[in-house]
Amino acid sequence: MIPDKVPREDVFHAPGGLKKEAHIPSFEKYKDLYMKSIENPDDFWGDIAKDFFWKSKHTGQFLDYNFDVTRGEIFIKCMEGASTNICYNLLDRNVHDKKLGDKVAFYWLGNEPGDDLTVTYRELLLRVCQFANVLKSQGVKKGDRVSIYMPMVIELVVAMLACVRIGAVHSIVFAGFSAESLCERILDSQCSLLITADGFYRGDKLINLKLLADEAMRKCRDKGFPVEKCIMLKHLSKEAEKTHLGSQSPPAKRSCPDLQQEKQTGRVKKTRPVPQVPWNTKVDLCWHTLVCGASDECEPEWCESEDPLFILYTSGSTGKPKGVLHTVSGYMVYTATTFKMVFDHQPDDIYWCTADIGWITGHSYITYGPLANGATSVLFEGLPTYPDVSRMWEIVDKYCVTKFYTAPTAIRLLMKYGSEPVQKYKRKSLKILGTVGEPINPEAWQWYYTVVGEKRCPIVDTFWQTETGGHVLTPLPAATPMKPGSATFPFFGVVPAILNESGEELEGPSEGYLVFKQPWPGVMRTVYGNHQRFETTYFKKFPGYYVTGDGCRRDKDGYYWITGRIDDMLNVSGHLLSTAEVESALLEHEGVTEAAVVARPHPVKGESLYCFVTLTEGVPYNHTLETELKQQGKIMRRVLRKIACDERDLGDLSTLADPSVIDHLFQNRCCTTI
Repeated sequence: MIPDKVPREDVFHAPGGLKKEAHIPSFEKYKDLYMKSIENPDDFWGDIAKDFFWKSKHTGQFLDYNFDVTRGEIFIKCMEGASTNICYNLLDRNVHDKKLGDKVAFYWLGNEPGDDLTVTYRELLLRVCQFANVLKSQGVKKGDRVSIYMPMVIELVVAMLACVRIGAVHSIVFAGFSAESLCERILDSQCSLLITADGFYRGDKLINLKLLADEAMRKCRDKGFPVEKCIMLKHLSKEAEKTHLGSQSPPAKRSCPDLQQEKQTGRVKKTRPVPQVPWNTKVDLCWHTLVCGASDECEPEWCESEDPLFILYTSGSTGKPKGVLHTVSGYMVYTATTFKMVFDHQPDDIYWCTADIGWITGHSYITYGPLANGATSVLFEGLPTYPDVSRMWEIVDKYCVTKFYTAPTAIRLLMKYGSEPVQKYKRKSLKILGTVGEPINPEAWQWYYTVVGEKRCPIVDTFWQTETGGHVLTPLPAATPMKPGSATFPFFGVVPAILNESGEELEGPSEGYLVFKQPWPGVMRTVYGNHQRFETTYFKKFPGYYVTGDGCRRDKDGYYWITGRIDDMLNVSGHLLSTAEVESALLEHEGVTEAAVVARPHPVKGESLYCFVTLTEGVPYNHTLETELKQQGKIMRRVLRKIACDERDLGDLSTLADPSVIDHLFQNRCCTTI
């Protein structure tokens, strides 16, 4: 599983200067700790758990589980008998016990340069307590589900931590999702309250979030589940924070002044128009008014280890998203540990993860992991290319970012513009670079390592999933030599295996199904409201193993290489999309009778959608229809993938009912642009 010695061929070794400060300073120490973590997991994780506050201690073994559906119900339990509060560990202990109250928790940057904010740990604690009291005043109690549909603002972190402070379960929906997606998730988790914002800008594009939220609530009402309350943050109309508008007052409409010169950067800073948003006095409440009247003291609700922490939805192969449920203690311990070791966190670090909190990366490595370690993070609302393609490197220099974590999609996007936009800035503060969301291709890895990191920053290419809660395969800086594109070795407590189609474990260099043989503290506990789906999706195919759904190759040196999803999933910009989900959306259009979706390679996004549709007789295919279908969201997929990629060697076509359709598809193949 772990090689006896460090491989010497085709690897990149971390710069020696990093080893002095690294938590895991050598490959030998990594191997020893890893063996301890799988042979004596109770001792290994028990020692780590001592770094956290527990209202009551756990009794019995640290982890208890069953991965074998033939032996009964699947379960994972961590630290049974213990009680704690994750918000207390993230904020109260850092402020009061560790004396980090004046330390910066977040440097927030808005879409527009010059729009920024600094929030300390003490300030964050006060704001979380205030909003926790707001939630309580609205009747939210322990175990209730709260839906959060917000842009990348400090208040998003405040809302999620306020939920967990009172024992409520947050369900964050990515602010780029549609009203239908939001509605579907609210209905599935039965959320009684929605938290949103008036809107936000992504580059030049206005996202009118409140309109989408209202549409989602209308859909919920139509389906028999009215959302009782909606708390709206006035993000675009920031002057609202300085007023005492009644909670029944609609947001102010602000005109669009002339362009103003930004003194600090020399750029022209735009002041954006703020649209009027609808306001329902029976449902809508103003965030700012509610907070103005709330106390900044709120005792935490003590939760059992296996109490629900949050629900986060991920696409499923049946088309219906799965509500991945994580619980309190195991997730807290695991995200804190992976953050500390994978990024070699040091007290003076400035850490920046560019992900959105609407995804698991933002949950684990913007909010929970960094705050548990008392880290200072950058929270960025904007785009890497707005207002120019040097934006990210300007931010790195501005805040002296030391640890930088982004997606291969972003790296490939910035590669298109060459090295000059990067080299305009010094980036001397950078020490570690990370990648997340999808396997990184070697060309992008080399550019990231050579141009961005100037060959002096190790790259941690992390593999994990919404379901795993945190990193499961990853290099450790200074300890494990790097291979471009490889997730390297398992994290502590994680035991991977590669199986063939018959479920037999393969030894040595091999390729097959990636599975895990035992749990780690941060693994998901169930699919919310559907434990049978949890068992079927992750444990039924190979009893005794957690099945990731990914293919994997292990090379002669023991390095793991993720080869992609085994089922029909698409990885677009690091986000998994179900073909069934997209096909279902296309079929909602009255002009479509059949739809099939496959993946097509894309140099920036990794994969892009290529959609085949059969139209209702008499419906013409034109630009208008194409636009409508793009808005909307079993045929031999092997053949369709080849047509999508314009490959003429199609193999065996004997099972096709009408092979002549192949010529028709090639003749009418649309010209895709990259």
